[in-house]
Amino acid sequence: MPDRRFRVLLVCSHPVQYASPTFRRMAQHPRLDIQVAYCSLQGAERGLDPDFGVELKWDVPLLDGYPWVRVPNRSPRPGLQRFFGLVNPGLWKLVSVGGYDAIVAYTGYAYFSFWIALAAAKLHRTPILFGADATGLAPRDGRNWKTAIKEKIWPRLFGLADVVIVPSTAGVDLMRSLGIPEDRLALTPYVVDNDWWKQQAEKVDRAEVRRAWGVPEDAAVILFCAKLQAWKRPLDVLKAFAHAAVAGSHLVFAGEGPLRAGLDFQAKLLGVEGRTHFLGFINQSNLPAVYCASDLLVFPSEYEPFGVVVNEAMLCGLPVLVSDRVGAGRDLVLAGQNGYTFPCGDVDALATLLRELLCERDRLKQMSAAARRRMETWSPHENIESLIQAVGRAALRVPEAVLA
Repeated sequence: MPDRRFRVLLVCSHPVQYASPTFRRMAQHPRLDIQVAYCSLQGAERGLDPDFGVELKWDVPLLDGYPWVRVPNRSPRPGLQRFFGLVNPGLWKLVSVGGYDAIVAYTGYAYFSFWIALAAAKLHRTPILFGADATGLAPRDGRNWKTAIKEKIWPRLFGLADVVIVPSTAGVDLMRSLGIPEDRLALTPYVVDNDWWKQQAEKVDRAEVRRAWGVPEDAAVILFCAKLQAWKRPLDVLKAFAHAAVAGSHLVFAGEGPLRAGLDFQAKLLGVEGRTHFLGFINQSNLPAVYCASDLLVFPSEYEPFGVVVNEAMLCGLPVLVSDRVGAGRDLVLAGQNGYTFPCGDVDALATLLRELLCERDRLKQMSAAARRRMETWSPHENIESLIQAVGRAALRVPEAVLA
């Protein structure tokens, strides 16, 4: 069915700044007729983000340029942090009477609403695709009993999908290890709006941004850009920065979270408070300036299924150092060309890399160009084309859908 146009319902927990630009492109694609169903509008509406610890609303358009509907949430305690935080019974009717060729459930199984969409799709014999970004069985909180449960449940859970779509090579390997057949797997790259990031990067006045930070124009600047939470391991960056002791270098933290006060205190203990800068939460439209005014991104997370901060940084020409727990490292980081991967938690290894790279500014410039080149083939185009192929394969698994 090479020329078939697919009508697809995309079920999402809430608007995400990374996904909305891709949805806009999908809405313009000749082979797709999409409808996005949101179970919550967190992020598009001002509210408290429990991870950042601040009230926020993303300052880029999240709901423009594609068809969407808000499905009323009937949860007595609405929120994205609990299973019954999303209870959207209206999904049943959407799936049942919408005449869709396929349902793509981006809402994870950890929400009750996922099961509503799944049950409706199975009852009405509508192909369903699961979005899954996991790259391993180990949970973020380190509770081993969860791993044992996943080993038993996940093969059956993902076996319910007609196709599983995953955003990384590591995710594909995980699904294979669970016994999901090759013809029911699709790599749909985890992407951002490449064009927007490149356009915004061209407008940045690097010297002006650095003046606002109080950082010399010729200084070597390391960037940590993420929520200041334990599993992001921001303290590793601070310690490695202090141990590397590169003269005139500066460290910038872009992000907010519960570790902020502790990091500030540690910077004083390590004697680097004068070269350490905390920017707080940075909204989307201001992030390109943060990347472009830096020289090297460090992303040391111990739990990071992908990490689109790597995409953003590389599109802005920033080489990256990522831990071996960051999913993006395997797909985007080419060792020695646009960055390096280091063992998670190995502060000495990270300090060695910082010392090596920050003292070779010409090499950093070469790596900057290589970072931009890598992103030329990891873009919304690859994501959408892969999704179309996956929807086509899912439809073939349910013959009634092809004839509908």
